[in-house]
Amino acid sequence: MPQASAKARARTLPGIRIGHASDFRGLTGCTVVLCEAGAICAADLRGSASGTRELSVCLPGHLVERVQGILLTGGSAFGLDAAAGVMQYLESRGAGFAAGRHRIPIVPAAVIFDLSIGSAKARPSPGMALWACENASTEVAEGSVGAGTGATVGKLYGIKHATKGGVGFESVRLSHGAIVQALAVVNAFGDVVDPADGRVIAGTRTAASGHGAAQFADTARHMLAGTTRKAFAETNTTLAVVMTNVALDKLQAAKVAEMAQDGLARALRPVHTRFDGDLVFALSLGQKRADLNALGTAAAEVTAAAIVRAVRTTKGLGGVPSLRELNG
Repeated sequence: MPQASAKARARTLPGIRIGHASDFRGLTGCTVVLCEAGAICAADLRGSASGTRELSVCLPGHLVERVQGILLTGGSAFGLDAAAGVMQYLESRGAGFAAGRHRIPIVPAAVIFDLSIGSAKARPSPGMALWACENASTEVAEGSVGAGTGATVGKLYGIKHATKGGVGFESVRLSHGAIVQALAVVNAFGDVVDPADGRVIAGTRTAASGHGAAQFADTARHMLAGTTRKAFAETNTTLAVVMTNVALDKLQAAKVAEMAQDGLARALRPVHTRFDGDLVFALSLGQKRADLNALGTAAAEVTAAAIVRAVRTTKGLGGVPSLRELNG
């Protein structure tokens, strides 16, 4: 049976629920973002190692304007099959795109590569995704849960030198009741850095084992100095879903997703590499108004903050220590 996570700290926007299912033996899982009444959705893809499903519906000009859910999942491309569980749940509730007498649930999905820890044969299933939907809540849990169960960061020297990644969530309120939130699944090749000063706070460790004061190699600096690996056995990806109660059309939502990618650049170093499939979804539901530039700026801020929270709330799994464990 999939397991839910630990304690939640924040609530979603009205109309959105988030659910996690975790396999703590195989060290994988999935996270669903449900918006059953439908939300305008756009996406911005920057990484070169992505795995996606139904991404075309997020593009301007596509017939379908709204989605009813998003799936973020582990298991690499195998995990995309779990989207069938989300569709099953939404179909049972009559949610979806009206196509004659039928309603077709629209569920874009994106994966992370988490096969390097736990069991490479463990993949999120439609049953796990269905369970996550049935247990979705307005309260958001963070850490080593859902799609972040097998997530890691800092893999310049392989998984033995990595630090645990996970799921993070952040929210900010703008003027006139406008709200922007971000959910991030952090499984980066590079390091997580403090957006304020660029200091590495989680990533490639200088020692392969042991706990105590965290010491990180600074992946970008070592790469610039000529340190490389002949083969990268671990591919990666950071995924984010930015959500707002501001009314946007698809082009405007695409701009918010594009600007939210700046949050990845502030909190991850390096970012958008050939070994990452970095992707940001933007969801709009509600009727609030806000300046688009301010909205995009807020999206970048909350995305960066969610990434930092992801590594600060995780627990070590599969022999990969968490930041809290490294810092005692």
